[in-house]
This record gives sequence, C-alpha cells and structure tokens, in this order.
Amino acid sequence: MSSVLQVVALVWLGLTLLCPAFSEEPNEIDQAFSRLYNFDFPGAHAALNRRISAHPDDPLAYAVRASADMFYELDRLSILEGEFFSDDKRISDKKNVKPDPANRALLFKALGDAQSHVQAHLAANPNDQNALFASCIADGVLGDYTALVEKKQIGSLSFVKRSTAIAQRLLKLNPQFYDAYLTTGTTEYLIGSLPFFVRWFVRVDNINGNKDQGIQAVQLVAAKGHYLKPFAKILLAIANLREKRPRESEKLLIELSHDFPENPLFKKELAQLSAKIRSGQLPAQ
Repeated sequence: MSSVLQVVALVWLGLTLLCPAFSEEPNEIDQAFSRLYNFDFPGAHAALNRRISAHPDDPLAYAVRASADMFYELDRLSILEGEFFSDDKRISDKKNVKPDPANRALLFKALGDAQSHVQAHLAANPNDQNALFASCIADGVLGDYTALVEKKQIGSLSFVKRSTAIAQRLLKLNPQFYDAYLTTGTTEYLIGSLPFFVRWFVRVDNINGNKDQGIQAVQLVAAKGHYLKPFAKILLAIANLREKRPRESEKLLIELSHDFPENPLFKKELAQLSAKIRSGQLPAQ
C-alpha cells in the first residue's frame, strides 16, 4: 500500500502542470508559470488576472489560477519538500494537515470557472487543444488536492486515468505537444515502479508500466518542453534519487536553482542532497 501512496502523490505533481501548444511570444501564462516556479504566488496570480482581464473566456487561465492556489497550499503545508516523497508515512498521515478554508474556496471557484469554460469551448470544437489542456490542469489540481491535502490517495486514481487519457488524445492531435509527454511519461514510470501484484489492480489504458520508456518521455520534455521543461527536471531529479543516481539529481537541482533563484526550496533541497553525498549517506554514483 505504501508504494501505491507514493506513486499517486508523484503522479499528481506531474499531471497538475501539463502544457498546451503555445505561441512564440511570451504571454501572461508564461509569466504566471515563471512566477510559480519561483514560488512567487502573488506574482503568478497578478499575471493570471491580467490574462483573464484580456481573455475572460480562456479556460486555461482559470485552470492555472487553481494550480497556483494548490501549489501555495502544498508549500504552506511543506508537502513539496523532497523528504515528504521519500517518507510514505508523511504522504498518508492525516495528522497536522489543516487546509486553509479560504484558499480551498478560491481553488474550487477557479476549478468551477475552468470547467465551465472548457465545456463551452469543447461544445464548439471537441478538438480544441487549449480547452483539453485546461481540462487536464483542472483534473490534476483536483487530484493533487484530493491525494495530498485531503489524503484520499486511492480515490484520486480515477483522475490519473482521466488526465492520462486526455494527454494521449492531445498527443494524437499534435505529436509535437511536447509538454503533454510529461503526463504519459510520469504515469508510465511510476506504474512501472509498483510491485507486480499492485500493478495488476492499478491499470491505465495504453500504459504498460515501462520505467525506461517513462524516463525517456520525461527527458523529452526536459529537452523540448515549454512551460513544463523545469517541472520535467524536478521529476527527473526525483526519479534519479529513486534509481540511486544522486549525482544526476544534484546536477538538475543546480540548474533549477540557477534558473529560478527566488525559489528557496530548490536551494534547500540542493544543499541537503549535496551534504548527504559529501558525508557518504548517499553514494556518489
């Protein structure tokens, strides 16, 4: 059961930040993600407010707004720290988790706005990639909140299946939708990390549980992704630690700390990892 909880928690961080096709010119969504990676949540909301003011019918802006609310809560509860994902007890432990009711209300309001605009766009065009992406974001936020804050990990698995199916649909429409490979790759890797008898019960359509294939897909996002290029590096850092390659994780955290100097968590995780390598607590290779 502990393996299932760990997989659910990590899958949802990957699903939450799936990415759509994008324009060459940076827009308010780009600005919001940049602020989000720097853990500047008010700055992310300010960029999204500008986007919504200019494009009030854009479902993606509302979905990313919900994502900012959710990541604020995860940070407030110290759920984003690396030690959280290495300790199954912390993932499942319901003690000391007190959700912020005001933030929860804002999050679910944004989710409702996103879904209503998604449905309107898909009614006009079932293959609207931006609307499909916004739906992925909304499902990811709901799944994260359900699994990590409300501690209903098993119940959130239905969102994993739904978001993965939407990501696969996006890739069929547009194989160069590189950020979408983060969802399929992360799910592939983490399902493959489950014991066989657990994998038998946790099935996702068109996912074989091939860890190498999953890593390759996430590496593609780290190389060619747009919004999710940094997030792919975060997930690769986690995967490298799981596969006992701490030096590779250290390299990725160095890059992330350089690219997002305002994010204190990257610096903290890098310092802790480097100290463990130097002290011999973790093997260098």
